[in-house]
Amino acid sequence: MTLSRTDLAELAVFAAVARHRSFSKAALELGVSASALSHALKGLESRLAVRLLNRSTRAVVPTEAGERLLAQVLPTLGQLEAALAELTRHAGEPVGRLRLCAPRAAIQEVLAPVLIDYLVRYPRMQVEVEELELMPRLIEDGYDAALFYGDLLPQEMISVPLGPQQRYLVVGSPDYLARRGTPRHPSDLRQHDCIGYRLTPHHHYRWAFAAEGELLEIEVTGPLTTSTPALYLGAAEAGLGLAYCHEGEVFDALASGRLVSVLDDWSPSFAGFNLFYPGRHQLGQGLRALIDMLKEYHRIR
Repeated sequence: MTLSRTDLAELAVFAAVARHRSFSKAALELGVSASALSHALKGLESRLAVRLLNRSTRAVVPTEAGERLLAQVLPTLGQLEAALAELTRHAGEPVGRLRLCAPRAAIQEVLAPVLIDYLVRYPRMQVEVEELELMPRLIEDGYDAALFYGDLLPQEMISVPLGPQQRYLVVGSPDYLARRGTPRHPSDLRQHDCIGYRLTPHHHYRWAFAAEGELLEIEVTGPLTTSTPALYLGAAEAGLGLAYCHEGEVFDALASGRLVSVLDDWSPSFAGFNLFYPGRHQLGQGLRALIDMLKEYHRIR
């Protein structure tokens, strides 16, 4: 036979009456009337076609079949009660898995300062973070959320701003600029050695510029192409060519004079990092808690 919700309720009634050997005591435990318990037990016995309790004016005693059923039902009911108690104890606490993706800069600047504290605070969460330089198809690729620049908002996505305005700079060493001259316009880069940046094995990054409403993307060439900051920054400081870098990556090198920025007028600010998640999906507790911690850390309201 198929077990229904009614069967489960009546099995719990049977177990209470059989344990107490009393309808009145079981009624007090369950918070219902003794007559309601008696009616429920009669219904269960009728469907099972088995007498489970012998009733008299002085006692209620399980039959042999009732004793066998009680021995099997009690452990199961105990497990169910324990499971419900566990849910109640952790009510409101995030539990589950999160799969996130972001470029290296977003992981380092936005996510990393918060994620460890998040996992300590919510030990029942599991988080997978994948480093991607190109925005994926969030739903199709199985991600719960992504951290990317705010101007990349895909359709049907909700965006949560999490970082300040960003800027990319063209930088070179004083020695290189003294030897090769300082570019005044992005088109001048075609006459310079440039450290190329590759997002994926098949995607070579074009250097993007904007000024006075004009947008330019320049395909550069030079002695090195890489996606590793230590390599393109090291090559630029060594005078091998110009590099196109996130402003935060070269802050110390600019301050110390190891690198000099050029084409500043063509390097405007743009929207900082945002967390994107599918708009038509219900926001889970785990992602909501992470967003709250990110907003608090980065003081976004």
